[in-house]
Amino acid sequence: MRVLLVEDEKRLADLVKGGLAGEGFAVDVAYDGRDGLWMATENDYDVIVLDVMLPRVNGYAVCAKLREAGNWTPIMMLTAKDGVYDEAEALDIGADDHLAKPFSYVVLVARLRALVRRGGKERPVSITVGDVTVEPAGMRCRRNGVEIALTPKEFAVLHGLARRPGEVVSKSELLAQAWDFSYDGDPNIIEVYISALRRKIGFDVIKTVRGAGYRLDSA
Repeated sequence: MRVLLVEDEKRLADLVKGGLAGEGFAVDVAYDGRDGLWMATENDYDVIVLDVMLPRVNGYAVCAKLREAGNWTPIMMLTAKDGVYDEAEALDIGADDHLAKPFSYVVLVARLRALVRRGGKERPVSITVGDVTVEPAGMRCRRNGVEIALTPKEFAVLHGLARRPGEVVSKSELLAQAWDFSYDGDPNIIEVYISALRRKIGFDVIKTVRGAGYRLDSA
């Protein structure tokens, strides 16, 4: 799953990013509201974690602008410890949930997974392509009802394909889905994960479109 974290406290942002990455999330970070708004507008995220007190553009304004633009990506807002008015305003302007600082990391992860399960507008809880079912919130994959164990990165690549069934998805698009913006390694790493997915799920499901990318087909 791909997460946008908008948080101006760099130490906290780095800690949260590291922890979420360990749980299999691909995390992009913005340190002010203007950059966060731009990133949320230009990229497709499964969930956004948005602090209220941000430089340049505050979290309320970012959330409101996204909703006004028809962007219904689930938003978790981080509020002040005793900010009951913060919490109320966050929900009133379109946030899906809120969490007061300081927060439990375990609770943050659980709530993010719950948000993805609930989804935004037109974002399904599960995706079925042929006899393959992908469940983003639980990071589960099944074929013909049989669960297949995948690593977090394998799942992220598969999810990137499943979101666009029957369409060709390029390596760069899959990298954007499964890795954060700071990744500067070999893009051919995608081939490694595609091979692993084929071994686990079946060689008949993921097609290679030479020179263009990969396509998840109904088997």
